[in-house]
Amino acid sequence: MNRITQLFNIKYPIIQGGMIWNSGYKLASAVSNAGGLGLIGAGSMYPEVLREHIQKCKRATDKPFGINVPMLYPNIEEIMQIIVEEGVKIVFTSAGNPKTWTSFLKQKGITVVHVVSSSKFALKAQEAGVDAVVAEGFEAGGHNGREETTTLTLIPMVRENISIPLIAAGGIATGRGMLAAMTLGADGVQMGSRFAASTESSSHDNFKKTILETSEGDTVLTLKELAPVRLIKNKFYTELQELYAKCPTPDDLKSYLGRARAKRGMFEGDLEDGELEIGQIAGLIHDILPVQTIVDTIINEFNNAKEEIHNFVF
Repeated sequence: MNRITQLFNIKYPIIQGGMIWNSGYKLASAVSNAGGLGLIGAGSMYPEVLREHIQKCKRATDKPFGINVPMLYPNIEEIMQIIVEEGVKIVFTSAGNPKTWTSFLKQKGITVVHVVSSSKFALKAQEAGVDAVVAEGFEAGGHNGREETTTLTLIPMVRENISIPLIAAGGIATGRGMLAAMTLGADGVQMGSRFAASTESSSHDNFKKTILETSEGDTVLTLKELAPVRLIKNKFYTELQELYAKCPTPDDLKSYLGRARAKRGMFEGDLEDGELEIGQIAGLIHDILPVQTIVDTIINEFNNAKEEIHNFVF
């Protein structure tokens, strides 16, 4: 047992990222059934769709699961109300001020975790009363921080500044990565990209196959003027760079993005004009596997790596 397994009442300190268009109830329930903590990604769901996924997740697992709520999306009040009505006990908030919803959720008996990209925001989250923080490094896919602090640097700095449980995210997809993050001071890890390339992920097969083809240098953090996001280089990304060459305003960028660009890429499988979000660690992902196999492999590798380190003597 450690602080994260105790906090969530789970077997392994592995949390699945609540990724838009990847994290439906099938993925969340599979991760929870495998001993980790599954998260439903509310960012790509209308409120009533979220309710449906929560209800299906309850039927698919008797283990704890949670909801990831990006606070920059509309319908936030309705989403929070549904979470309370459906009796969800764990909420991860991101992309917003943790003070906004933490006290409301805590009053309802909900465990609250907030995603941060710096020590400063980790401290603010702790002061807001959250139960734990996810510190996410620059390597991560999807929405990201502007600071470009890598996970290797971020985790020990956040650990030095806060006393509450710390979850490391960004660039972690293996047991060795998990051990490294925990050696640096994390109590657990959150993995997105590895679970995006799983059998149970709700993303399109085209996107899953593209993850396997992604190598070093194939992803870039961009759109910092709006909400920073790490994208696979494709036709959409190339045209975005051409727009940047003209010094666009934030409104120009919003106009180019239009609506549902991420849905088009990850959920509908449009590899040319869609937004394809994934972490740098995609270069280490070589197969699409069932969640149970992924978790078992990570834990075996973690334990083997730990044994190897025990043999180091200086």
